[in-house]
Amino acid sequence: MADGLLAGGGLGSQAMTPQPERTGWAVEEEPAPLEKALFQDEDSCSDCSNHDKPADCKASEVREFTAEFLEKVLEPSGWRAVWHTNVFEVLVEVTDVDFAALKAVVRLADPYLCESQVSSFTLECMNELFDLKEHRLPLQELWVVFDDSGIFDQTALAIEHVRFFYQNIWRSWDEEEEDEYDYFVRCVEPRLRLHYDILEDRVPSGLVVDYRNLLSQCEESYRTFLNLRSSLSNCNSDSEQENISMVEGLKLYSEIEQLKQKLKLIENPLLRYVFGYQKNSDIQAKGIRPNGQKVMHVVSSTMVTGLLRSLLRDRLCQEPCKEETEIQFHSDPLSAINACYEGDTVIVCPGHYMVHGTFSIADSIELEGYGLPDDIVIEKRGKGDTFVDCTGVDIKISGIKFIQHDAVEGILIIHRGKTTLENCVLQCETTGVTVRTSAEFLMKNSDLYGAKGAGIEIYPGSKCTLIDNEIHHCKEGILIKDFLDEHYDIPKISMVNNVIHNNEGYGVVLVKPTIFSDLQENVQDETEEDRALKTPTSEEAGTAERVDLEELIQCATGKRELYARSSLSEQVEGNCEIVNELVAASTQKGQMKKKRLSELGITQADDNLMSQEMFVSIVGNQFKWNGKGSFGTFLF
Repeated sequence: MADGLLAGGGLGSQAMTPQPERTGWAVEEEPAPLEKALFQDEDSCSDCSNHDKPADCKASEVREFTAEFLEKVLEPSGWRAVWHTNVFEVLVEVTDVDFAALKAVVRLADPYLCESQVSSFTLECMNELFDLKEHRLPLQELWVVFDDSGIFDQTALAIEHVRFFYQNIWRSWDEEEEDEYDYFVRCVEPRLRLHYDILEDRVPSGLVVDYRNLLSQCEESYRTFLNLRSSLSNCNSDSEQENISMVEGLKLYSEIEQLKQKLKLIENPLLRYVFGYQKNSDIQAKGIRPNGQKVMHVVSSTMVTGLLRSLLRDRLCQEPCKEETEIQFHSDPLSAINACYEGDTVIVCPGHYMVHGTFSIADSIELEGYGLPDDIVIEKRGKGDTFVDCTGVDIKISGIKFIQHDAVEGILIIHRGKTTLENCVLQCETTGVTVRTSAEFLMKNSDLYGAKGAGIEIYPGSKCTLIDNEIHHCKEGILIKDFLDEHYDIPKISMVNNVIHNNEGYGVVLVKPTIFSDLQENVQDETEEDRALKTPTSEEAGTAERVDLEELIQCATGKRELYARSSLSEQVEGNCEIVNELVAASTQKGQMKKKRLSELGITQADDNLMSQEMFVSIVGNQFKWNGKGSFGTFLF
């Protein structure tokens, strides 16, 4: 077939789902920016001269907008295309285009060329099918055949843009959403960005699976809802079945709205980062070894006699043992962790270890470096979702430096159980440490830096204790997620003597919802009284002002003293701000709980509310040179 080459659009082989192989029909890739194709009136071709229309439109106008775009760039007839379905591919000739319907009027090409997965598609069968279709096919199902003259290149590119839009961006329910002149900003931009973030491996694989599953569920539920609504509109009787169908319709509508909100949360890059991905790790713990023995795993790239003597003296034979301990030797830490059972210990000797997998720790083990952290480096290469994944009941990690590269998720994720990190260095790539709901994290004498997200993300219902650490050069130092959801408690946080400095945003940022006005009115008086009783912020503010005046007077004689005292004032203020916000959040949580109970006719004593709030221990922390300040809040 001389002219059997498909003129594929710019995104044909990259932006869309892979197409089946086409015997004898090759795709010509012609990259072009999709963003300017449909929703921008810049001069994308010689015929596009109208610059007066806005670059955005209503969802209800998208089809009309697309038709206008195609009228400017599409050849109305005279070109060949391959009609591609899941069953067959057949060559057709386009005789006309119905722009409003986004369909082409076609006829079978002469000679008849068809490739089919089944042998039953004869010429007669295809003619019958075309008659049923009234010789009108959706433009999205046509792939333009290459022509040496080049006059159909714009046609191929335009169809490719439309195909990409309806396959990856448009949702069947979009027209029923808010019909305002912001469809591109509200829907197209975030979905387009998510699409390319997924292509470029910037979204965790589990989140991608969740998003696609949510999308499928929402599409299926919406189709069911439309069918149900159609059946109700055709029914004139007030039968019991109709009432049941109306109840089912309301349930479906509520389900669809919840699914759409979850999709929007993932599509929005800011909310996707703020709320994160509630991944449920499926790592299974091995438990105790069948023979009941605990094993000590020694990791060293090379073992020499001097190192072995030191290990025997310092770790392996430190105390007389009643029972003999089995020792296993490994050349890399990943194989050692994979060989562990409950209660095992992994000792990593000095060296620089390159790993390409995830440390999945599901049992209570100890992972410790033998030496200084800078001498024991574990560096992750290759793209992957996580570096260290913890689900064990009691995991202890100490004396190791972790370096992360090409990451999608954080360097350390605690899904459940307790993980203790002591005397470690974490050189991050994306997020640093993530403490999931119901997990517990203790970090002592460690250094964390380099996270493009937050150094530490603390989820509601978790417990996090930070003592004598440095958290610096991250986007945010610590991000506390408080959703005020009835299913979660606010996180229990202790921060003692940490230095949080040189972060791009805030030292500590709290994510919380905007409280409804009625709840604010109910809580306002109590929270103000609580703040006055618990935190001497006004007194310290006055003291800070007096200190500033005194320091200005003494500035000429002691600039260094001025800096030290002002820094101390800033540190005290930062600690108090965090306590205030967490206490206020706890109060609001309690008020919301009481309100829900009262609506159900249940009364419950709340005398222990104050004791519940006093879990917060935030003292002695230093906040320095953070771009936006010591503490901030993100309202959603």
